[in-house]
Amino acid sequence: MSGSRPRQPLYRAERPAAPALPHADNPAPRVLAMYRRIWETTMRDLDFVNRALEVDIAGFRRHRGDWVGAVVTPWFVNLCVLPGGGELWRDLGTGERVKLPFPVGELEFIADCDPAAEIPAALHCPLLAPVTALRSQAEALRMALDALETLFSPAAEPAAADASDAPAAPEQAPPAASLAESSEPPRRAFLRRLAGRGTR
Repeated sequence: MSGSRPRQPLYRAERPAAPALPHADNPAPRVLAMYRRIWETTMRDLDFVNRALEVDIAGFRRHRGDWVGAVVTPWFVNLCVLPGGGELWRDLGTGERVKLPFPVGELEFIADCDPAAEIPAALHCPLLAPVTALRSQAEALRMALDALETLFSPAAEPAAADASDAPAAPEQAPPAASLAESSEPPRRAFLRRLAGRGTR
């Protein structure tokens, strides 16, 4: 209709004023320090946290020039991408979403920007939140490390054929809260489903 103004979105994420500075060295110590500060100052007294867990890092590595790792806290387990001067990173406003390519397939990440924080910009892929179903720190770290291993695995594991060669029943996607109680293959299947490459 002529003369009418184009519709504007109700919310538009504010883009960063400048591109994120790449981390020349492994950023894991700074990530650890930031989430430990958040735990001590703002999260410790909240009801939904899991007090059996503590803040930890499940390894950061270079992938396509940027940093990829997993973060465990008493309130979430996330995959994390940080700028390293490579081709994965995207400068986005807080809350914006982007799909990034990995050997397992494309995964959607959410941007988080805070210029005053130890890590001013990051991209997160939530794996589990809240984490009340996790029973120990060891279990949380196993889950995070398995997610990283699956992230860099290009092919799904073949299903073992039984003696009768009967067709397998279709797999049901587990709810997020059940991941902590699942065995290793269902956790991997969950991450592959996030990447749009579930079992056929």
